Amino acid sequence: MPNKKKRRIERPTIHPRNRYSENPPDFAALASLYPSFQPFVSCSRDGRRSSIDWTDFNATRELTRVLLHHDHGINWWIPDGQLCPTVTNRSNYIHWINDLLSLELFVRSGGGPAEKVRGFDIGTGANCIYPLLGASLYGWSFVGSDVSDVALEWAKWNVDSNSHLVDLIEIRKAGDGLPNSGGDVESPLSDWDKNGYHGPPVLVGVVGEDERFEFCMCNPPFFESMEEAGLNPRTACGGTTEEMVCPGGEQAFVIRIIEDSVVLKESFRWFTSMIGRKANLKALISKLREAKVTVLKTTEFVQGQTARWGLAWSFMPPNRKAVASLVPEKSNCSFMLEGLPRRCGAIQVLKAVELFFLANSSSCKLDLASFIVSITVSQEHVTAILRDDQSNFDESAISQHNSEAPNNLCSEENMCFRVSVFEQIPGTLLVRGSLSNKKSPISGSFSAVFQHLEEALKKEFTESHKRGRT
Repeated sequence: MPNKKKRRIERPTIHPRNRYSENPPDFAALASLYPSFQPFVSCSRDGRRSSIDWTDFNATRELTRVLLHHDHGINWWIPDGQLCPTVTNRSNYIHWINDLLSLELFVRSGGGPAEKVRGFDIGTGANCIYPLLGASLYGWSFVGSDVSDVALEWAKWNVDSNSHLVDLIEIRKAGDGLPNSGGDVESPLSDWDKNGYHGPPVLVGVVGEDERFEFCMCNPPFFESMEEAGLNPRTACGGTTEEMVCPGGEQAFVIRIIEDSVVLKESFRWFTSMIGRKANLKALISKLREAKVTVLKTTEFVQGQTARWGLAWSFMPPNRKAVASLVPEKSNCSFMLEGLPRRCGAIQVLKAVELFFLANSSSCKLDLASFIVSITVSQEHVTAILRDDQSNFDESAISQHNSEAPNNLCSEENMCFRVSVFEQIPGTLLVRGSLSNKKSPISGSFSAVFQHLEEALKKEFTESHKRGRT
């Protein structure tokens, strides 16, 4: 009998450049160096293990203060009730940002050396943790924004308490507005969620028209109410209503960042946000596809038993060589088309697949007997697909286009794959893609291309069918 034992899924680990990846904080050693931390540390009978009470806000705050001072040379404090960040998790985010900047995916203007990195922290809070860590670890400069007077006052205090970082960090009130900041520009995506975020400015109205940043980052309000925020009995991180809660929760807040990014697409190289719930990732990725981003990245941050996710996107034109170097995430992809009308079967979907790729001059070969479309795309075709830059084709153009297309296009430079369609039950079809040449320099874009096909087919068949019934 075949072994049905489930394969163990390896969980992501702490970022390898995080100073705590190999040597977690030694609470007992820290307590011996910092007497103020000693009352919060308890040791096992054999003296080998030490811990703190994670449900005690004073203990977690003192741990953060000690780690920032001992390992990063940062003086830091927050008043009672403000959100207390964990240094390990926040460091993971900073190191991931550096990974994104190191990818060199985009063509820089001018031929000189890279400009000094400048970041924007959305909702920096009283703790101002990201600007302090980014400036300390990498020498980046920051603008940290917030709406709360208390948060702004303490963020400024934390910056001023570190003379070696004070020139790198600006604290800015989000509600004050800026001249020529684009605050009167309505986002073309403002109809996405009428019941979503309605609050102070996030990026539009806070970032100046002539300002340029390498990235923005955000630890958004994860919850829709303070009652929901207090459901975890194992931690006590504090947090005010402004820091923890917004109507629609984190999904609505990040959608607002996406909307603003459409307006400010040339002001940032990377837009990023932390995500607290994995279930929100799929919906947010779908919004980003609608926004026609050029590059989209995700990651998982791990700290003990806590998991968070990172979401990053950009509108900048990708560097062709960098795109070519991407490794394919998957060689097989699939999705379901459900709720199809009776007139739409496998043949109709196959022809729609063919039309989708012919619309950007890709080479296609349709085999109705096997329910397969064989497709060959070049780098230019991939760029057109990911930008939704496609011509309008009708079925009468198929035979003429195929007769003109060369027969031997599946070279090492091009990406070749097959799309097949299977009927599951009446009204439901399985669409599957299989990559043929994994060594192609553009094979890394296979998953993204297939996702664009999925969105096009669902829009063509399932969404139009739903509209027809309403």
